[in-house]
Amino acid sequence: MMIDLRPALFVIGILLTTIAVAMLAPFMIDLINGHQDWKIFAAAGTLTLFVGGVLVLTNQAPIRKLSIQQAFILTAASWLAITMFAALPFVFSEVKLSYTDAFFEAMSGITTTGSTVMTGLDSAPKGILLWRALLQWLGGIGIIVMAIAVLPILRVGGMQLFKVEAFETQEKALPRAGQIAAWITFLYIGLTIIWAVGLWILDMDRFPAVIHAMTTIATGGYSTSDQSIAIFKNTSVEIFITIGMLVGAMPFLLYLRMIREGSFALTRDPQVRCFLMIALFASAAVIFWLWTTNNFSFNQATITGIFNTVSIMTGTGYTSANYQNWGSFPVVLLFLLMFVGGCAGSTACGIKVFRFQVLFSTIHSQFQKLLQPHGIFVPHYNHRPIAEDVVHSVVNFFCLFIATFAALALVLGAIGLDYVTAITGAATAICNVGPAMGPIIGPSGNFASLPDAAKWILSAGMILGRLELFTILILFLPSFWKR
Repeated sequence: MMIDLRPALFVIGILLTTIAVAMLAPFMIDLINGHQDWKIFAAAGTLTLFVGGVLVLTNQAPIRKLSIQQAFILTAASWLAITMFAALPFVFSEVKLSYTDAFFEAMSGITTTGSTVMTGLDSAPKGILLWRALLQWLGGIGIIVMAIAVLPILRVGGMQLFKVEAFETQEKALPRAGQIAAWITFLYIGLTIIWAVGLWILDMDRFPAVIHAMTTIATGGYSTSDQSIAIFKNTSVEIFITIGMLVGAMPFLLYLRMIREGSFALTRDPQVRCFLMIALFASAAVIFWLWTTNNFSFNQATITGIFNTVSIMTGTGYTSANYQNWGSFPVVLLFLLMFVGGCAGSTACGIKVFRFQVLFSTIHSQFQKLLQPHGIFVPHYNHRPIAEDVVHSVVNFFCLFIATFAALALVLGAIGLDYVTAITGAATAICNVGPAMGPIIGPSGNFASLPDAAKWILSAGMILGRLELFTILILFLPSFWKR
């Protein structure tokens, strides 16, 4: 039986319409500043609106309930469709990227990765800079909603542990996922405004303040300068952005619960506590290294160490210094932190902290089983037994993640990239971090010089990592289409 694609196409049409409306912002910026790129955004927006409108009008059918196949198709196809049209302004604007580069830049934006092929950001048109930030901002809220409302239903990578019902009170203050998504959107906008105003107060010009507020809360990392945050030479800005990155990397559903119930849900959550402990100890290690081996003053080591550690761990990708000059230990530590990421239900990247907690709890139970073969030991999370299907889902995710990372690195090596670029490029793509390691794609370089084939491979890695692997790879199973 053929899968009915009309519901997926209808929703994709709505999303494309949203992207077209979003193009009005850079259109207005360029029009006000007298830059000719306003014509580009007008044309790209019109085309995107037309295609989105056609999809909406031609696929209007009553959607009672999406099947599992339809949900998987919708999730993957919507992100691809958005990226394809979001790339258009980069192709025809003053920056004149090839479609490969434009697709890479758009995919990096919408997945909040932050890898870039663009140079000369300091003198780039404001419309393009705003468009890059908007993509990351929209991608950030999209990721949160997907993690809360979609992935638990699809039973992807253990995300069923975070069903909406599990966070509701007995009174069911917010009974539907749609309501939760709306409230989180308001919260997301509010946090963005707070950080924009805060950065402006801290002596950042209005436009960069807005851009960096958007990409901080989205943990995206796109900046208005090739030097990233280092251009501002402002310790207060670094501290405030560090706090913003931590805020973006923690579960938004818990923020909502704290606001509505006045509870301390955030501090009691085991995932948040573990995330903050990892960030604290990793930052302390980097600070100690910089202070004792790199001739940093203690204050300088503290600010620089915390900022760059949090930036890499959360997948934001801002840099305030070239950490590759710090020595082997911090480079290896930062590379490993790429894989950890932030919390589920946040804008952060990586494997996610809760999966490590579930894995370690499962391993601990297995050790106990070895010591007492006849005993019954059940892994726990947040003082609750972990369902067997969640354990299997998390273990399968780890296996698939390692296999996908290895495959990406091998393919990148096969097309001629050196081993550092291949390995760290694969890591930064699948973990949605941004900068990698090495002289080419490290914190002082970018991805522009890579061959086109590498950019397409890395783009595939970005969407695989952002959509939790299963959501994309299941589409390549023949059995998926035969059901």
